[in-house]
Amino acid sequence: MPNIIVIGASAGGVEPLRYLVRALPADFPAATFVVMHVSPLSPPILPKILYAPGHPKVVTAVDGQRIEPARVYVAQPDRHLLVEPGYVRLTRGPRENRHRPAIDPLFRSAARAYGPRVIAVVLTGMLDDGAQGLYIVKLQGGVAIVQDPEEATFDPMPLSAMKAANVDYVLKVTDMPKKLMELVHEQWQPIELSRAKEVLRDFTSPEGEKMSEEYDERLNGKPSIFTCPDCSGPLWEVQDGELLRFRCRVGHAFSPETIRDGYNDSIEGALWSAVRILEQSASLERTLAESAGARGDELAAHRYLDIASGREDQAGMIRGMLKSKGNKEESINDIA
Repeated sequence: MPNIIVIGASAGGVEPLRYLVRALPADFPAATFVVMHVSPLSPPILPKILYAPGHPKVVTAVDGQRIEPARVYVAQPDRHLLVEPGYVRLTRGPRENRHRPAIDPLFRSAARAYGPRVIAVVLTGMLDDGAQGLYIVKLQGGVAIVQDPEEATFDPMPLSAMKAANVDYVLKVTDMPKKLMELVHEQWQPIELSRAKEVLRDFTSPEGEKMSEEYDERLNGKPSIFTCPDCSGPLWEVQDGELLRFRCRVGHAFSPETIRDGYNDSIEGALWSAVRILEQSASLERTLAESAGARGDELAAHRYLDIASGREDQAGMIRGMLKSKGNKEESINDIA
């Protein structure tokens, strides 16, 4: 009997989340957990946005608090939200899919703690956070619901989830509350003691804070040729069924799509750094040329100016390439 609901959303997710939470009754017999990708510096205002009188109480998740029905626990900015049997767990462990909070850790931890009692919902968003977690939920006997990609403001997350897992329901947000009520109509049961003991024995520390041997990719995966976009450490390649993922030794985790996104950002950052260094170098060469001209050394002055001109040309070429790349991406987005 499902009574643990985990929901992941990203870009465009505020309105679907608000509709979904406000469509549930105040005595909804399930505990709901929400992760939405937000900036680490964002104030924790999402609970205020989601709550309305006459509907489940919405709270900012606090580490160690007991899980209760008719509650919506919202992840804090810059903290992973995890589920242990009977309790909420927060951790500032390594980012996953370039996010903290990330959706995958919530889905995985809920699946391990509550198995077939979990309903996982993936809403609008970019890239594919939540896809691997949804796969784990299904593997543990849970229910998978995905927002209809045709309705989603951004469809990559729903589409990725549908590719990764055998999804039970693809629904418009307006149809989700009714389906959730059908699935969780039975009386609330706090924990399943036998499963709780098993989970707590196997996971003695919060996921992400310390990598146990069971999750040490050096033992269970194979080295890849890639390095971590976040810390530049070596990445290990792990196959979860048909899903490929990467994790570095400190715990940063990526799907192939998010590691690609990380490399794109790294490339752009490196190119802008090159522009900065070239322009600074050109300025120095011109300063040296002025000094040489002032003391009458025209030969040295011309040499410095030639170097400055060459470096300005190089910086201009890279600037032009970066601006051209940006315009091309904007044009593609306009078409989409």
